[in-house]
Amino acid sequence: MKALPCLYEDPWLIAIDKPAGLLAVPGRGEAHRDCVAARVQAEAADALVVHRLDQATSGVMLFGRGPAMQRALSIAFAERRVAKRYEAIVQGLVEDGEGEIDLPLLADWPNRPRQQVDREHGKASLTRWRVLARDAASQTSRLQLEPVTGRSHQLRVHLAAIGHAIVGDTLYAPGDSAPRLLLHACELRLPHPTEARTLVITSPLPF
Repeated sequence: MKALPCLYEDPWLIAIDKPAGLLAVPGRGEAHRDCVAARVQAEAADALVVHRLDQATSGVMLFGRGPAMQRALSIAFAERRVAKRYEAIVQGLVEDGEGEIDLPLLADWPNRPRQQVDREHGKASLTRWRVLARDAASQTSRLQLEPVTGRSHQLRVHLAAIGHAIVGDTLYAPGDSAPRLLLHACELRLPHPTEARTLVITSPLPF
């Protein structure tokens, strides 16, 4: 298995640059054993997954070194002390300059792994967005995205729900012919688990 680019490493945590198309954790069956977790653990056996990115999404992915650090970092995510920034290219020219998408989400069980907006039973989900650029020729917009909550497929479902599905999203924008999902985890900003400083980890945009 090929080692992944390391964005940050110290005795307590590791951040790597996840490529699009690679599973975050092992899937079912031998054919799906290759994943980010396996590749990182081949280099650092104590590295444990703190959060996941969709297989189709690229960018910053964080590991805690040992169970105590994994737990501390997981708590920071749960308590929303970790700021996450993504960029995406979406279908259409987004009219407003910025906004919020506040739509509750729930698994679409008959069509897993799809998620869906469910105003009655869904879990509260909030995404902040800002337009970075518009391209009239391709009829697309580049957005900066900040998921306040961390629901599965949140950014993908929220953007599709407002009529601006992410380019290359085979689940929520069927028929899109882009070679990959144009969604990238650009930055994590978090309190260091053992030092009195803020850690900012960034990944360069691949699109």
